[in-house]
Amino acid sequence: MKVVIADDEPLARTRLRSLLSDMPGIELVAEAGDGHQALKACAEHAPDLLLLDIAMPGMDGLETARHIATLEARPAVVFCTAYDAHALSAFEAEAIDYLVKPVRAERLTAALDRVRTFRAGAARSGTAFDHVTPSSTVDTAQRSHLCARLRGGLRLIPLDEVRYLFADEKYVVVHHAGGEDLIEESLRSLEEEFGERFVRIHRNCLVARDRILELRRSPEGQVTVVLRAVEQALEVSRRCVPAVRETLLQL
Repeated sequence: MKVVIADDEPLARTRLRSLLSDMPGIELVAEAGDGHQALKACAEHAPDLLLLDIAMPGMDGLETARHIATLEARPAVVFCTAYDAHALSAFEAEAIDYLVKPVRAERLTAALDRVRTFRAGAARSGTAFDHVTPSSTVDTAQRSHLCARLRGGLRLIPLDEVRYLFADEKYVVVHHAGGEDLIEESLRSLEEEFGERFVRIHRNCLVARDRILELRRSPEGQVTVVLRAVEQALEVSRRCVPAVRETLLQL
């Protein structure tokens, strides 16, 4: 069984590494100090199991698990944390087990057995780990990143860097500080989750509220919105003009 450890505390990683070294059939393929590194390690190594801390700086373990769920080769997740207050959220995130630090050898062994049993059952049924989108997993805390699936990996896009979201057939194009990426989420679900951050300007477009600079009206009556760091003005539908104007007044 290939395993990745993700924990921001070096001592915690050392303890898990030591425990795993005494267990047969375990190959530790990578260690990560935060959620971003954990996603990168899982995309690169396709592990069977991710031992994942919850309380990490930046992107925490629960959000990391949501993005892990978008991987083609999705690992099982076992949370390892110093607190038991997140247990319900962990299992809503489809974790196989939940270990409280300091992790004991017998509890880790039991968790590994559960993972083996789960994976064996999934393999027999031919379902493996069904693909799920972030919106269908745990929603106890709002995401800080959007996740674009690339060939062989993932790209995390900080929400603070998103300028606008444009629906294009079954995908949404994320226009952000680093360029453009496609994500497999609906514009409606993104609006429901991030309504305080984005405002709809058209049936196929959401813009970041804090990027709005001004509204313009052409001689023909067409209204457009100008965004900071976006060269092209974007069309605003007649129905959305009042909400955009109200947003601009509140800035």
